[in-house]
Amino acid sequence: QIDDLAEVDYSLSGLPAVFQPFIDLDLKGVVFPAGNHTDSPYMAASFTIPDQSDSMLSLAFSEYFFQSSSFAYYTAGAFNMTIAEETCSYFNINTEIFSSIIPEVAKYSVTPYPVMLKLMSTEIPFISLQQDSFTVEIQGSVEVLAILPDSTTQSLFTLNIAANTSISLNIFDQKLLGSLCLNR
Repeated sequence: QIDDLAEVDYSLSGLPAVFQPFIDLDLKGVVFPAGNHTDSPYMAASFTIPDQSDSMLSLAFSEYFFQSSSFAYYTAGAFNMTIAEETCSYFNINTEIFSSIIPEVAKYSVTPYPVMLKLMSTEIPFISLQQDSFTVEIQGSVEVLAILPDSTTQSLFTLNIAANTSISLNIFDQKLLGSLCLNR
């Protein structure tokens, strides 16, 4: 069990190879939604790790591991969240702000009302690995809802989003640091 949403199933993918200076141990790890061992829509491809004879420990993760993780968390609903009225109020986000950007909102909301944001991933986020970074493609939507005085909500508008980001990881001063770049 990784957390409440996902669990990992790992097993040996071959016999361990024992050599004088090292042991080569190949594990296959697949991430599933918690309690639901649904097959991932992705295919695992074999890969080799470059010789790291000067390292005490080498770990490698394949695209398949990250893609099965993405599938598991998507299936479990981890990429869907609601940003509540309290959080929006803290940042002073209300219908008046959206009315100045989108004139149509002003027709539905003359009085400034607090808002709530519903964020949803509409497709499984796709992860691909490159030599020194990895790319995450995310498609989703954001629904903006006005919270009316009687505590009901009224949908104001929905934004569909497609984002492609690159993430590079580096070790600097014995710390793992990441840098994020929005490609499109």
